[in-house]
Amino acid sequence: MDHNLLSKIATNNGHGENSPYFDGWKAFDANPFHPQHNPDGVIQMGLAENQLSFDLIQKWIESNPSASICTPQGALGFKQTAIFQDYHGLPEFRTAVANFMNRVRGNRAKFDPDRIVMSGGATGAHETLAFCLANPGEAFLVPTPYYPAFDRDLRWRTGVELFPVVCESADNFKVTREALETAYKKAKLANVKVKGVLITNPSNPLGTFLDRDTLKDIVNFVNDKSIHLVCDEIYAGTVTNGDEFVSIAEVIEEVPKCNLDLIHLVYSLSKDMGFPGFRVGVVYSYNDNVVNIARKMSSFGLVSTQTQHLLASMLSDDKFVENFISESRIRLAHRHDMFTRGLAQVGIGSLESKAGLFFWMDLRRFLKEPTFESEMTFWRVIINEIKLNVSPGQSFHCSEPGWFRVCFANMDDETTLVALWRIKTFVRKNRNLEIKTRRQYWQNSQHLRLSSRRLDDILTPHRMSPHSPLASPMVRAQN
Repeated sequence: MDHNLLSKIATNNGHGENSPYFDGWKAFDANPFHPQHNPDGVIQMGLAENQLSFDLIQKWIESNPSASICTPQGALGFKQTAIFQDYHGLPEFRTAVANFMNRVRGNRAKFDPDRIVMSGGATGAHETLAFCLANPGEAFLVPTPYYPAFDRDLRWRTGVELFPVVCESADNFKVTREALETAYKKAKLANVKVKGVLITNPSNPLGTFLDRDTLKDIVNFVNDKSIHLVCDEIYAGTVTNGDEFVSIAEVIEEVPKCNLDLIHLVYSLSKDMGFPGFRVGVVYSYNDNVVNIARKMSSFGLVSTQTQHLLASMLSDDKFVENFISESRIRLAHRHDMFTRGLAQVGIGSLESKAGLFFWMDLRRFLKEPTFESEMTFWRVIINEIKLNVSPGQSFHCSEPGWFRVCFANMDDETTLVALWRIKTFVRKNRNLEIKTRRQYWQNSQHLRLSSRRLDDILTPHRMSPHSPLASPMVRAQN
């Protein structure tokens, strides 16, 4: 193809498809695992999907047929829903989403439905905010490691840059005021204008969340510099103990003289509810001008009114929402525990975490050299020999080689057991790969999770979750 016929945006590499993050997906697509048809295929552990509670969704849908305009019970609302095109969105939808955001945060934060701006998923929300807050060439500071697709979401079409705030394992990858100041100074020396800070809380890929004092430090930092803060809270509902999570919406009430015009929040229903295909993203800004401009821009990525209509009904059911949030957290905690304890039995640790659909696995002792080249070499072994798609740390801009993100909620319990068995078998057959001793990496290291429980106890069938998606009527209907 003659690239001269196309635009620079169309022909550049801004999408980032050549990243190892996406290469792992391609390996899975070329050879996907199936327990009967392809038992030696690649197991997808690079996709942060929440599939553990769809039986609850299925039950609600079956009990509420009028919520859909495509059923006899809901068909009377078809015309009005089909012709509605106000980019403010259905009022009942915005109210339901705002209330759901309140509930996920334990009702400790309140959200105004009039500030809810729709977008095509969190991807669209981030790009919209980038367009609103920064010009091409200007930058956001982003603590590392961070979600690889931010490079696409915020940079590709906007021309905005991302400048890393280096966080290290010695401090559990904590975001510190010192690290923010260092990155800010480096950006200034590079003649890069910093327009804001972007944080994910809970963190993707770490599975951790920021404490109140850290959030206050970040708010004070952006206030002092008079730059924006964009806080991505799309994993807020995945925190094992919801009382522990602190939203930026709570913290700004506790910081004296906080300039609310600088504070913006991104949310979606892709992770907490497990609805990535519905493309429900939210821009929530405390800046009136940003709300108005973002709403105009939302014309390019609205949520379909059919989806709004269904979700307005579902999220307005307080009893269902309360049960779903509670049960989802229980199931996520069980799966997280099942996997991390299983890995610990073969000496593989991870950063201690209580949120997200993944954990941050430490494979540094398996690298022949402490380099990113060695990380990629070992990642290819994981893909081609163990047949697991886990994402290497360098694709998350991690400053240290040897860390990998492992997603655990996008599969059933049986597939989880297969993945654990593959890792167990590989480690026991390849003890010579362990260049560094366990003691070097785990002695006096409180942030790594190890367990004395037997791996066989984890793998026995009686420990399998009764809520495995394979038992769901929805899954059975697809088989």
